[in-house]
Amino acid sequence: MNPLVSLTPAEVAARLKAKTAVLVDVREPDEHAREHISGAVTAPLSAFEGATLGLTPGKDVIFMCRSGNRTGAHFDRLAARIAGPAHVLAGGLDAWKKAGLPVRTDTKQPLELMRQVQMAAGGLILVGGLLGAMVHPAFWSLSAFVGAGLFVAGATGFCGMARLLAVMPWNRRMRPN
Repeated sequence: MNPLVSLTPAEVAARLKAKTAVLVDVREPDEHAREHISGAVTAPLSAFEGATLGLTPGKDVIFMCRSGNRTGAHFDRLAARIAGPAHVLAGGLDAWKKAGLPVRTDTKQPLELMRQVQMAAGGLILVGGLLGAMVHPAFWSLSAFVGAGLFVAGATGFCGMARLLAVMPWNRRMRPN
């Protein structure tokens, strides 16, 4: 088993510049389409076992996500898919940007689906609470309904709101650049 080796953004940038490493982005396609590091291979964690990585033998493999949490939590699973040493970008894309390193951003792409879910759920809970306090207590049931949906999503991995938002017109045009 490969030990977890974290590399700083500067170390990763140097290895990418020297062409001695390949960067594997395990974020979801909607996250990658909106913002990514140039040259990163996309292999979403949700479909990682079935993904074709197409890695060049002899190059270091560096896994990355947005904050480093996903790659850290799933490192054993990720490292098992490659022969040789595996590394992670410490702090993920957030640390890369904080270090002032370049990213490709496509603001025409929709916000990441999870952010849309968080905004919609938070907005519905807030509206339910305000209407319950100002109009009629029955509106608090809206907040309770959304809260129950979030609980079910966390417990089962199925998020009805995410499924609904995914088919909205603004999300159908997602494409990686």
